[in-house]
Amino acid sequence: MITIDKAILHVLDFNSGVTVYSEQEMNLQENIQMFLQKHIEKSLARQDAKSGDFYEDSVCKAKISAYLKGESTFVAFSQELAKHLENSLLHTEEVASADIILLDVHVDEQRKLILFKCNNHVGYVHQVCQTEHGVQNEIINHYAIMPNLSQRMDEFVIIDAASLQLSLVAKKYTMEGESVYLLPEVVLECSMEPSQKDALKSLEKTTAAVAESFGQDAVAAAAAAKNYVAEHMEISNELDLKRAGEEVFKEQPAMQADYNRRLEEQGFDKPVQMDQEATLKKVAKHKLKTDTGIELAIPTDYFDNTQFVEFHNEADGTLSITLKHIASIINRG
Repeated sequence: MITIDKAILHVLDFNSGVTVYSEQEMNLQENIQMFLQKHIEKSLARQDAKSGDFYEDSVCKAKISAYLKGESTFVAFSQELAKHLENSLLHTEEVASADIILLDVHVDEQRKLILFKCNNHVGYVHQVCQTEHGVQNEIINHYAIMPNLSQRMDEFVIIDAASLQLSLVAKKYTMEGESVYLLPEVVLECSMEPSQKDALKSLEKTTAAVAESFGQDAVAAAAAAKNYVAEHMEISNELDLKRAGEEVFKEQPAMQADYNRRLEEQGFDKPVQMDQEATLKKVAKHKLKTDTGIELAIPTDYFDNTQFVEFHNEADGTLSITLKHIASIINRG
């Protein structure tokens, strides 16, 4: 259950040069609460959200701690945070207008601070004009369109009030010729660990790359990695990518060493916390696409089962796939 205790909106309009800092909290009418709650739910479920911890000398961490202790008001704290974000954005090459929403909420009795950065999008709206000849309806561009309920927030930060651990989705900006993640690196001053989505993507790509570099079957290696995840997620919500590599490349120390080296280069030095249900859904099938345009979605459980699927290396160097024990075929159009 999500309860919104406080909410405020600040407008960073770099197009017009007018920045408006609210001096009052938002009026949480029913439709506004629904809008915010839906986006909170979507953000909490994001597989691409990265976890993080504040650095000990983070100025932002000190200000958040002061607010949580009651040493500053919600409005003053939110204004200070928004101004810090505005000043940071002004030093980027991609200065873009945005609406900043700060929320103080409870999610299942756990207090959290949530920052939504809604980058302004161009949309089309109607405009009713009164002319000397009567009413004239027009279509105009509108430059401050927020994401609707079917869309996702461009960037966000969720901070657990008790532990101060973070979950965030951030975009890269160019500052002084360098590409940086603005929210974690400049505004919050926190670490940013790989996301659940990063972990799955890296596992599949790294196992395939290692197999290919050693002249092994890359498709089979990637499928074996998915199979490991499917089995392991039944009993744990942690994914240890190093342990997965040991399982995929059993009795192949050289391949394991290469795999571990690649993982370290990508920053995977500890297990990643996963959403069991969502992860199992993602690895339930292994999708293949041939150079002839044929696409297959094979259940992960069947991939290594020759009773249902069998791969053959032909004499001419091509590959054949045999599907067995098919009782019926449904045309999906």
